[in-house]
Amino acid sequence: MRTLRTMVRLTVILLAAMALIAGTATAGITIETVPVGNPGNAPDAEVMNDGTTGYGGVAYTYNVGKYEVSNAQYTAFLNAVAADDTYALYDTYMWYADDGCKIERSGTVGSYTYSVAADRANRPVSSVSFWDACRFANWLHNGQPAGAQDLTTTEDGAYFLDGEMWPLNTDVNRKADWKWAVTSEDEWYKAAYYDGVASVYYDYPTGSNTAPTVEPPPGADMINGSANCSVSVAPTYYSTECGAYTAKPSDSPHGTFDQGGNVWEWNEAILGPSGGERGVRGGSCDDGIQQRRLSRLRGLCRGPADTRARFARAAWVGPDGCAGETQGASAVARHVGNSRRLRPCAGQRVDLWRRGNAQNGRNDASWQRAPKSAPRGASARVP
Repeated sequence: MRTLRTMVRLTVILLAAMALIAGTATAGITIETVPVGNPGNAPDAEVMNDGTTGYGGVAYTYNVGKYEVSNAQYTAFLNAVAADDTYALYDTYMWYADDGCKIERSGTVGSYTYSVAADRANRPVSSVSFWDACRFANWLHNGQPAGAQDLTTTEDGAYFLDGEMWPLNTDVNRKADWKWAVTSEDEWYKAAYYDGVASVYYDYPTGSNTAPTVEPPPGADMINGSANCSVSVAPTYYSTECGAYTAKPSDSPHGTFDQGGNVWEWNEAILGPSGGERGVRGGSCDDGIQQRRLSRLRGLCRGPADTRARFARAAWVGPDGCAGETQGASAVARHVGNSRRLRPCAGQRVDLWRRGNAQNGRNDASWQRAPKSAPRGASARVP
């Protein structure tokens, strides 16, 4: 059964960025961020597909990942902390699937090494659960150390996980002293749709109320932008390279790329009737042109299926300024009224772009903001 793919976009505090620049991190990856200002902005009035509203208001200044987390960056993370891979940060789907991210594991337990195919290196990582994303954020928070998966590397930082493979959602929240984190829903929404200069929310994460053109990068629509919302854009890989739509105005008003289409992205929202799921936003390359009013779509996901984790643009927040099982895509899609709310379980690895519309019964506008009613964001806190 086809599994969901999601990614995460990170929020980080500037202290984290300074730590990376200072060279304290062993793996030495760099995650470029952009600032999101206008603290205290009003939330959007757009009504989501599930009837909720009031997203995008953030009381502090923060930085958010400019691009999705790439396969190369996640591979560096694995090589730093997954020689044993105690908490299953690697999923075999990453390698064997034709449409996977082509990260290969070699060796035996205790001496695992990881490599990524050159033509997939700068594409967004997939098959990542929400908890994988939290551990990636903890690793960044701790300065990208190398070593076993313990309290100094992946098990503490922005999130206290302490070896729990599938903790209860209600038991894990972002800590007050966090440096890097998975974006909150408001942080993600604000970064995607809010224009601080005009003090307005747009329907699409390209600074427009008109759908961007679905076409291969770098894009040619100089009015509404371009995006990957169809598998025909990149038929071999499905996803496009991170930030490949370089022709303006394909980025958001804050300068983030690919928050609409390409792959779904994790956020911290705890959703579902029993609180067992985490939120996703942004739609994917499988969503179609008429589904691009992303601002209205809230999604939920339950666990580690095929996720393209925009580490999640796991938001950076700077001082500046369910959780468990793997499920197939059709099992995690849920409708609310006439619109679908995607709910992945936090432990599920989801590759959201691969969820077929027919398979999931999906008719909603997935990456468009919403029919005049709500928002999204990502953050880096300024003390």
